[in-house]
This record gives sequence, C-alpha cells and structure tokens, in this order.
Amino acid sequence: MADTAAASARRTTRRVRVAASAGIVGAVLLAVLLVPPLVQLDQQAVDLAAKLRPPSLEHPFGTDDVGRDLLLRCVYGLRVSLLVGIVAGLTATVIGTAVGALAAASGGWTDRVVMRLVDTFSSVPHLLLGIFVVAMFRPGVGPVIVSVALTHWLSTARIVRAEVLSLRSRPFIDAAVSGGASRGRVVVRHLLPAVLPQAGLAAVLMVPHAMWHESALSFLGLGLPTHQASLGNLVQSARGSLLAGDWWPTLFPGLFLIVPTLALAGLAGAWRERINPRRRSELML
Repeated sequence: MADTAAASARRTTRRVRVAASAGIVGAVLLAVLLVPPLVQLDQQAVDLAAKLRPPSLEHPFGTDDVGRDLLLRCVYGLRVSLLVGIVAGLTATVIGTAVGALAAASGGWTDRVVMRLVDTFSSVPHLLLGIFVVAMFRPGVGPVIVSVALTHWLSTARIVRAEVLSLRSRPFIDAAVSGGASRGRVVVRHLLPAVLPQAGLAAVLMVPHAMWHESALSFLGLGLPTHQASLGNLVQSARGSLLAGDWWPTLFPGLFLIVPTLALAGLAGAWRERINPRRRSELML
C-alpha cells in the first residue's frame, strides 16, 4: 500500500512538473510572438531622464542604464535567443543524425574514420571552438547560429550511431536485406524512422544549450552586436549597474534565460521517459 501511494505521488508530481513546464513554454512563445507586434513601443528608445529606475507599475522590470524599458528588452532578447536556439539546435540535430546514421550504416573503415573525427572535434571545448568560428565573421545572428550548429552536433551523432548499430541486428532489418532492399533503402525506410524519437529529443535538449551558448558568446562580446537585444548582451551591459547596487538589469534577463531553459529541460525529461520504457519503469520503483 505504501509503495502504491509513493508511486502515485511520484506520478502526480511528474504530471505537475510537465504541466508547469508546458505552461511556461507556452507563455514564452506567446510573449515572443505577440508582444512585439501588439506593444507599439520602440525597445531601442533612449530616455536618459528615466535611466536605472527600479521596478514600478510603469516599468515592471525597471529600466536600464540609458532608460530603456527592461521588460520589453527582455522579451526582444528572449526572442533572439530562442531563434538562435531553435535554428541552431535543429541544424545541429540534422547534421548529427546524418553523420551518425552514415557511420553506423556504412560500418568498417568509414565508421572508424568518422568516429575518430567526432572524437577529435569533441576534444576541443565547445566555447573555444565557437569563439574561433564567430571570430571569422562580423557579429550577427547568422554567425552565432553557424557557430552553435557546427559545435553541437557531436553528441547527437554518437547517440544516433549507437541506436543504428543496435537496430542493425534486429530481425526486421535482416528481413529487409534478405528481401533485396539496398543499403540506402534500409537506412531511409527503416533505420532513420526508428531513430527519429531520439533525434527529436536531442533537438529539444539542444535548444536551451544553444541559448546558453549564444548568451555566453554575446556576454564575451563575440556574438550579436551590442545594440541588438539578446539575453547575453543584456547581462553583459548590466555588469556596471550590478556593481553600483542596481540589481534589476541583471536579475530579470538572467531569469528570462534560466526559467525557459529549465522548462524545456522538464519537457525533454518527460519525453525521455515516454520513449524509454526501461527508464520509466526504473522511476516507478
């Protein structure tokens, strides 16, 4: 009886966590989609007479060091960070899925060469490699997306390769090969559809990781132009204000980065439990 009650409590907690995560993600998407067209305010408008005002009814998140409304700036910054995260995450997932499937399906020396290349790139820290990529271009959204995508496909490639290797020994693959299916047809019709759930999970997990990566690059002054609102730029520009005792220019952009990424991680955890029955059964024990 006690075990049943504990399992029921865990299920309830998990449902509440998933519902809260979905609600936060939904609110974030509505904010970034609806606020810019509905709120007819210029998020770049400077008002030096209103600089560094604390949170109030007129400015719920206060103002920054040149008098711009911080709530509006945070929404625009989250919009840019989400754009970078989604596009870079999907691109990295596509690259990783293609490389991992190619290596596992080909086998032999092709698999060994590809995985040694993956190991070589993995030995270089992501941030250092990303800095090297963005340094070759002018600051902007495009170079940041390219930087994140080219440095974050490695883990997806390993996951997809492991899944394809386990699927190659399944009876339905043997039946397809015995029926005369070519290697390319087996990959496209049988192997790739089987690894899509894992690849989709990797893409969801990649979005918050890419958002943090973009914020780190922008904080270092290597990502987006300083005048363009992004969460990393907002935190970077608020460093002087924080040292002077003005906490709101740093706190709210940080929350806009932390809360959505935690919500996405919560949804990804629920997805992982759904596609991995063994993991779900372990959680029920």
